[in-house]
Amino acid sequence: MEEDQHMVSAAQHILKALASSKTVSHEMRKTLLDLEIQLSTINERKGSGIKQLERKLKCLEDKVVMLRLEEELVQILVNHKQYFEVDYMSFNSNRVDLVYDESFGSVEDERINKVSRSIDDSLSEASNIDLVNPSVVEDLKSIAKAMFGSNYQHEFCHVFISSRRDALDEYFVILEIERLSIENMLKMEWQSLNRMIKKWIRAMKFIVQAYLVGEKRLCKQILGDFGSVYQYCFSEISRSSVLHLLNFGEAIAMGTHTPEKLFCLLDMYEALEHVAVDKDFLFIEEIDSFVTREFHNLQRFIVETIKSTFLSFRNAIATNPSKKCFPCGGVHPLTKYVMNYINALVEYGDSLNLLVDETLTDQSDSNDENNYENSTVSCSPLACNLRLITTTLESNLCNKSKLYNDVALQHIFMMNNIHYMVQKVKSSNLCNFFGDLWLRRHVGMFQHYARSYEKVSWSSVLSFLRDESLSTCVTERKIKKKCKDFSAAFGEVYKTQTGWSVPDKELREDLQISVSQKVIPAYRSYTGRHSSKIDEKWIKYTVDDLQCYILDLFQGSSKSLHHSHHRK
Repeated sequence: MEEDQHMVSAAQHILKALASSKTVSHEMRKTLLDLEIQLSTINERKGSGIKQLERKLKCLEDKVVMLRLEEELVQILVNHKQYFEVDYMSFNSNRVDLVYDESFGSVEDERINKVSRSIDDSLSEASNIDLVNPSVVEDLKSIAKAMFGSNYQHEFCHVFISSRRDALDEYFVILEIERLSIENMLKMEWQSLNRMIKKWIRAMKFIVQAYLVGEKRLCKQILGDFGSVYQYCFSEISRSSVLHLLNFGEAIAMGTHTPEKLFCLLDMYEALEHVAVDKDFLFIEEIDSFVTREFHNLQRFIVETIKSTFLSFRNAIATNPSKKCFPCGGVHPLTKYVMNYINALVEYGDSLNLLVDETLTDQSDSNDENNYENSTVSCSPLACNLRLITTTLESNLCNKSKLYNDVALQHIFMMNNIHYMVQKVKSSNLCNFFGDLWLRRHVGMFQHYARSYEKVSWSSVLSFLRDESLSTCVTERKIKKKCKDFSAAFGEVYKTQTGWSVPDKELREDLQISVSQKVIPAYRSYTGRHSSKIDEKWIKYTVDDLQCYILDLFQGSSKSLHHSHHRK
């Protein structure tokens, strides 16, 4: 009995010490105090009381060792986390966003690139990085074995899931992924939302292809001996974060379908396609049916949004208002916007060929179907749609040209814009989608507008350098009047057309040469033919003067002729 009393006293002492510990839970503290009360009356219970006490102390011992293993599990998971290098999570995008505004005086040509693809290789490497130091994996497995063996598997899973979920949340902060509601996202300005979309693309690839692959590997390393428990834990760790990413994508697809969103939508579509294989590996249908279903729903939603946005782009071109003429007859901002836009689209050719409506064709394509089949042009759905877009653009430009009162300036405007389209196709990957036939047709088109301009502008001017009839005697009075009328007509053309613009230097020089080849010989011939009757005072411009003046045309800055021989 004396030995029993010593044991009881020792047990009471241990219980009081444990109950006073700050690390003991409220439930455990209550259990300890109940045992301490029972010990105070143990002497009254004799032998049976001692045996009951031994059983309770054994149960308490198990619980305490529970408690200690939980603490050790948390410490190991927290203190031995391993982080990815910054390069794997860095955000790079060289893509220039295209936004058209009618108020723009000019739109600079931009080289447009997609979100860099070079990151994909690095993500593949990153998936091999261990999220926890490999040296402690065996310790974690031992803890799992001990706790599962003591029927404390739920407690182990709870601590493990909570700790690893916190680790995953850290990367959302690092990747600058905010947890915003769909309502708040729909209210955001496009520039802010656009930036978030680019971060989302980076995060989707990194989280699915690198982080979660490593997370599932860790779960299997530690819990692989316990059946499907590892998949359950992985699902609980990752589900809320993945659903957050998917909800973000859904919010973007729900927004207004303006043309500038198409590139981000295509990037999102390709990002989802890119991680699809990893998604199928990570999430097993039986356990994660909701996640996989939401993933596929988002893919379908984005595809439909891309299709409608692509169609709205062409409709926006067709309905772009023609309220006032563009100054100087230069290249209209709409032309630059559309050509830069479709030039950017060809970078997504593989995806768009699967997504765009292949039943839409350009009428000019159908008229020359055999010619297109025999040329180098691509007959893909995207190629047909791109040609249809440029046909729509040409129709709108034709309407805009009619805003000019001067028919000659109408031709200059169309020449400039068609020439710009041709140069854009020739100098980019667009040539693979438009082909030789389209190029030949449109080169002939802007050349036709150039000839039409010359005919309208210079026919009346050159008429003053023609004699009514070779058999008619031309009087000095008539010669004087023709010289005067020619000088006045040329001066008027000069004043007007120096203010017109032909931005492309080569095209401008070609047009100036062509005008010179018509004006100079006619002027030289007329003055030479009547040299004996022409008074020098009637000659306002020499041949050299005219050649120099013609070089002033189409510079976009209106000038006047105040006196003759201004370049001597």
